[in-house]
Amino acid sequence: MSKPLLSLENIYVDFERDGVISQVLDNVSLSVHKGEFLSIIGHSGCGKSTLLNVVAGLVPVTLGAALLDNKEIKGPGPERAVVFQNHSLLPWMTVYENVRLAVAKLYGAKENLKQLHDRTLHNLELVKMTHAKDKRPGEISGGMKQRVGIARALAMEPKVLLLDEPFGALDALTRAHLQDTVMELHERIRSTVLMITHDVDEAVLLADRVVMMTNGPKARIGQIVDVKTPRPRDRRVVMQDMQFVECRRRIVSFLEAHDHAPVPLTEPA
Repeated sequence: MSKPLLSLENIYVDFERDGVISQVLDNVSLSVHKGEFLSIIGHSGCGKSTLLNVVAGLVPVTLGAALLDNKEIKGPGPERAVVFQNHSLLPWMTVYENVRLAVAKLYGAKENLKQLHDRTLHNLELVKMTHAKDKRPGEISGGMKQRVGIARALAMEPKVLLLDEPFGALDALTRAHLQDTVMELHERIRSTVLMITHDVDEAVLLADRVVMMTNGPKARIGQIVDVKTPRPRDRRVVMQDMQFVECRRRIVSFLEAHDHAPVPLTEPA
């Protein structure tokens, strides 16, 4: 097998608050290969967001190493794009301008105005948002805002796309539509994706592997489930697929087994 694109090697993360040290992640190791889609799931307080933020370069490790293309991650970089639950769009800019901002940041010194324009439209087309390119965030729905957030992240052509519960604040129907969009994008551009979610069906539907975290403090990777349901996936079909059902059963069983473990109030999500 080829070398992993992303490698977390014996990661420990401690946080200090008012002189009190909280041990968040305890000896976490994980390898992710190019083009893989991983879902990370666990109860609140298990360090899922901390793990994602380590990869994003937003949280330093206390011990261990986080490597991307065999180079240590030492801060944020355009090769790792993050989409949060909050879309974080600039409200005074149009949809087009929000995506163009990321394009210009990365390619402004290398491409002419037409190339920047075409690149911006291309990423809006990927998420089917060209029709709303002249609208501002306050004029579009929550699901449409998340589409724009994904387009802006993809415009950076990242090696790893990090999704931090990107559909958590959306209604069920909008959430399903965006899940389908993400599946289509993954099939088309074969991006490497790490996604945090609390939704078991979502985790299994989208991922090649589901990483299950134990409860904090000192959270670890408890189990990893391989999702062997063939792609492309149709939600109406896979819900009846026995491999899908078995993966879902294993994850629910794991979460139920960890349902009553104590979680400190200071533990990050």
